[in-house]
Amino acid sequence: MPKMNPALRGRFNHDLTSIAPSNIRTFDAKVSSIKGIVKLTLGEPDFNVPTALKNAAIQAIEGNDSHYTPSVGTAVLREAIAHFLSDRYDLTYDPATEIAVTVGATEAIFASFEALLNPGDKVIIPTPTFPLYETVVQMLGATPVLVDTSATDFVLTPALLEETLKEGPVKALLLNYPSNPTGVTYDAAQLQDLAAVIEPTDLFVIADEIYSELIYSGHHASIATYLPGQTLVLNGASKSHAMTGYRIGFVAGPAELMKVVSMVHSMLVTSPSNPAMAAAVPAFGSEEGRQATLTMKQAYQERRDFMLQALSQAGFKVASPNGAFYLFAKLPTKFGQDDEAFATALAKEGAVAVIPGSFFGPGGEGYLRLSYATSMDNLKLAASRIQDFVASH
Repeated sequence: MPKMNPALRGRFNHDLTSIAPSNIRTFDAKVSSIKGIVKLTLGEPDFNVPTALKNAAIQAIEGNDSHYTPSVGTAVLREAIAHFLSDRYDLTYDPATEIAVTVGATEAIFASFEALLNPGDKVIIPTPTFPLYETVVQMLGATPVLVDTSATDFVLTPALLEETLKEGPVKALLLNYPSNPTGVTYDAAQLQDLAAVIEPTDLFVIADEIYSELIYSGHHASIATYLPGQTLVLNGASKSHAMTGYRIGFVAGPAELMKVVSMVHSMLVTSPSNPAMAAAVPAFGSEEGRQATLTMKQAYQERRDFMLQALSQAGFKVASPNGAFYLFAKLPTKFGQDDEAFATALAKEGAVAVIPGSFFGPGGEGYLRLSYATSMDNLKLAASRIQDFVASH
């Protein structure tokens, strides 16, 4: 195996010295080797990709669809995405100039931030939240402004936003809803109230709506409805259609802003994979795609309700999430606030893997995130083990 020349040590990108590997992935890897463990760690749907979507990918391969496409994605997929946004959320975007297909929502996050941020810019990130946002902002030399929302039921209120904006100039606001890890979402009235604060400012909004199709009561509303000229909408097929490995996401926004996002995207990846894009066309553009999501959502709701009851019986405090497929559960009082110690002991002694809430930023201390994107059999076994573990300590 080759060894690096010692003279090269210390010559890496200095801006990355403060960036640590994902706590979520590191913890998951650490406990995955425990024999017989039930994993409720990652946001990985356990469903198979719907048949119509797989067939579309197969047809693309057999039809020799193997050459470069436009960097922003095939025209037919961008048209399907425009249909999806209009049909589900009454959002109107020109597929030619206002939509770019990305390699998952992760690349959409990076390309969006790269298009907006200069070193030293500040980005408001309500927490607890998916830690990748903070990491990307730091990688780009900007400053994350973490706003703890635990006192307001994990919702960024207009008052909290106004208070934060008084602290100095801010370039952007990141909103993820339905939320990872809390499952909390925003209704139309809440978004209108936030928009009233944002509209008079020059603040950009990056709205990560990757879980938008997994709303259990009511309908998802997008803040882009109220701030179309200031908002980038991020979404994709990973969560709604169990296509995590296909890596299809997208960004939609005003043409002038999307020109810059699309340029960054093209430099990062050239273009997404053709067979994956072909599979995403029926996901976003067909009735089969819509029905497949509804079937998954019904199963997730049943799993959510089961785990809510099981955790409550074990002494956890957990509000019923109205979106995504996570529960954010407060530790029983007798265990205090050390969520990482609890999660480690639960894995080693109880053979159930969950993610410590503190990994998701301020306001997450003393909580656990549990993913119910797994089978009911796994959830029943996990619930039994969690109850036994709590009772025995």
